Amino acid sequence: MHLRTFPDPVLLRPSAPVEVFDDPLREKLAEMWSIMYTEKGVGLAAPQVGWSARVLVFNPSGEQSDESGARVVINPKVLKRWGKVKDQEGCLSFPEIYVDVVRAAGVRLQWQDEHGAVHEEDINDFPARIVQHEMDHLEGVLLVHRMSPVDRIRYRRELAELAESLETAPEERA
Repeated sequence: MHLRTFPDPVLLRPSAPVEVFDDPLREKLAEMWSIMYTEKGVGLAAPQVGWSARVLVFNPSGEQSDESGARVVINPKVLKRWGKVKDQEGCLSFPEIYVDVVRAAGVRLQWQDEHGAVHEEDINDFPARIVQHEMDHLEGVLLVHRMSPVDRIRYRRELAELAESLETAPEERA
């Protein structure tokens, strides 16, 4: 596994549900955590590492030493949303690009953990933003899709450079 950047095709496809909760799944999750912390992220979705599965990990602190808010989220469903907040977001698949995105202030989330147990929790504020951002990845919705027309113009050079870097390194997609 390695971090994928826009416009890698795996990022643009909806992900498949997880049906088997086994040691290979937990090994992939450990690798996702490692990549997320190495890249200094607070969340990571499976498509971002080339794995088309409805899986995400997040830790609002971004610190491996503080995993009090860390979660493994498999097959997530938003049951309810409330409030609206506009705030700046970045994405590991769009390095050095930050745009304002409107999200729900809170969500009631249902998901499975790495053992298949079902959980439900109300998640608010920054953790809710992270979950919604990562869930977008599971649907093939990217930061570029959330950009305003002004942001697309502002970051056109960076987006073109990302596309060019993918073209010059097609073996990275394997």
